[in-house]
Amino acid sequence: MPDLPPESTSTELVPVARAPHRGGIPIASMRRVYRCEEVERRLTKLPPKEHESLRSTYERMLEKGAERFQVKPSGLPAMDHLYEELPNFHDALDDIRRQLALCQDSRDALEITPMLLLGPPGVGKTHFAREVAQLLGTGMGFVSMSSLTAGWVLSGASSQWKGARPGKVFETLVDGQYANPVMVIDEIDKARGEHAYDPLGALYSLLEHDTAQCFVDEFAEVAVDASQVIWVATANDERAIPEPILNRVNVYEVQMPDRDAARVIALRLYAGIRGHHHWGQRFEPEPGEAVLERLAELAPREMRRAWMTAFGNARLDGRDRIELKDLPEAHGKRSPIGFMQ
Repeated sequence: MPDLPPESTSTELVPVARAPHRGGIPIASMRRVYRCEEVERRLTKLPPKEHESLRSTYERMLEKGAERFQVKPSGLPAMDHLYEELPNFHDALDDIRRQLALCQDSRDALEITPMLLLGPPGVGKTHFAREVAQLLGTGMGFVSMSSLTAGWVLSGASSQWKGARPGKVFETLVDGQYANPVMVIDEIDKARGEHAYDPLGALYSLLEHDTAQCFVDEFAEVAVDASQVIWVATANDERAIPEPILNRVNVYEVQMPDRDAARVIALRLYAGIRGHHHWGQRFEPEPGEAVLERLAELAPREMRRAWMTAFGNARLDGRDRIELKDLPEAHGKRSPIGFMQ
C-alpha cells in the first residue's frame, strides 16, 4: 500500500453558538446528506481486519444517522449591527439580505451563491464569514489554503493510500450537525499542492448546485449531499485563482475601511471587549479621542490585539483609562489602499 504524502493544513470544525437570534429564532428542517443503505453495503464488502480507518468511518456514519439540520432564519433577521460592524462589506451583506428575503415565509431552503471576498490582508474577511454563520444559525467549516500541502484535503484521498482520510467537506457534513454549514476556504489564492493533486479541483463540482448533490469523497466513496453548503472564499489576489472558480462565485472587492468607518470599528471593539470581561467594567465606557484616532490607523485584524495590549498596560499602571503610551508600537500605519492594479 503506497504512503500518502503528509498533509499540513489549518482546519477546524466550528459549531456556532445558538445565541439569541436577532430577528427571529432559526427554523430547521431535516435533510438527508447520505444514504445509510449505501454505507452498509460498503461496510459489508470490507475484508475482515483490513481498512480499519475506513471501517471506523462507515460505523460512525451509521451511528450518527444520515439526517442533519437544515436551518434558516424564521424571518428576515436584523442585520443593522452587521452593517455597522462591517462597513466595508455592504455589497456582500446586501446580497445575503436579498437571498434571505427570497426564502422567508416559504418552504424553500436558503440558497446563497458562493462568495469570494477579495481584499488586502487584515480587512476582516474571515471575521465576516464567522458573522454570516452566526447570523444564519448554522455551523462553520474552515480550511486555510495558505498552509495546505496536500491537494486532497477537500475531497479526501483513496483508502488505498496508507494514512488516507476523508476530506474536510465530508467531515464537516458527517461529523457536524448541519446540512448547510458555512464553509470557509481561506486564502484560496495561496493554494498549493502535490503535482498529482489539484487542491482546488474538487471545488469545480462542489460550487455547482446540481453536481454538489452527489459529491463523492475519494476516501469513503459514498455520495454526500453538499448542495446546501454556503461557500465563502477569501483571497488577496484574484490573478492566482483559476477562471473556472471565478466563474462560479460572486466576487466582492473589499477595501480597507475609511477613517470614519475605522473609528466606528475600533469603538465597537473597545465596547465589545469591555463588555465581555468582568475586568472591563474597571475602564471608562469610551476611549479618549487621541487613542481612538490612533486605533483608526490600524487594519481591523490588528485592532483587537492593540486594545488588549492597551487594556493590560493601563491596568499594570493602575489606571482605568487607556492612554496613547499603552498602545503597542505600530508595525506599519494604515494608508489608503486602492485595489490591485
